[in-house]
Amino acid sequence: MLSKSNSKLKIILFRCLFVILLIANSYGQNTTYNQFWNEIQFNQTLSKKWATEIDFASAYSSTESSPNLFENTIQRSIRGWGHYYFSPRWKFSAFIAYFNNRDVPEIGQFESPETRFALQGIYYFHKTGYTLSTRMRTEFRHMRNQDDDYENVFRYRQQIKYIQPINSKILRSGVVYAIASDELYFKSGTKVTGESFFDRNRLNIGAGYLFSDDLQVELTYCNEYLPRNNGNQTTNAASLTVTFNNLIRNLKKKIEAKKHPEAKDEE
Repeated sequence: MLSKSNSKLKIILFRCLFVILLIANSYGQNTTYNQFWNEIQFNQTLSKKWATEIDFASAYSSTESSPNLFENTIQRSIRGWGHYYFSPRWKFSAFIAYFNNRDVPEIGQFESPETRFALQGIYYFHKTGYTLSTRMRTEFRHMRNQDDDYENVFRYRQQIKYIQPINSKILRSGVVYAIASDELYFKSGTKVTGESFFDRNRLNIGAGYLFSDDLQVELTYCNEYLPRNNGNQTTNAASLTVTFNNLIRNLKKKIEAKKHPEAKDEE
């Protein structure tokens, strides 16, 4: 009975994601861009309950006249996180970040430096053979608009995410896993982001690989629909994320092991 209910849940989830994709693409799209996003994450465990993280990210885009994914660098960012593992099902986080949104008139983007603060909660539905989670995030964005004034933008994001190990029942070293997620964005109306309440829909499908407990790589395809006052936009993006866990601590252990090889032999 349990396996049947799990199968039904998977079918419902993928149907929902498929319907959302159809809805997102049914709007009158004026412009489509191809992009490449990459992010490097460094996580550091402080205790059983607390962890820190720092992310470095960049984004590149094609233009209407060039299909080259790397035609323009459109954004670079750095984020600092704090994570609190309240329980096996709840994880609470906060971050402060700086985004350098470049001046790229070819895609209708103007230079808009941004400082961002966010509060986030993730709830995990732990199931045998897969993981389902829902993420709630509230963002406060302080951004420069086209008039060289700064505006405050509030944005809420709701995501559902599905992870399925391929060659194992659990996520561990040497395991390939599939990823599927969909996220809705809602925001306050401002000059810099437009007046519409609905900001965008982002659908991700891809896979990841755990080289070890401390290193994993994810490659996904993202379809993003953005309704805008001057014409709707669709983005097709390839996204690469590399995550290092406890990198500094692991490097220190390796250095110490090389300095004192006799300690390992005595063990």
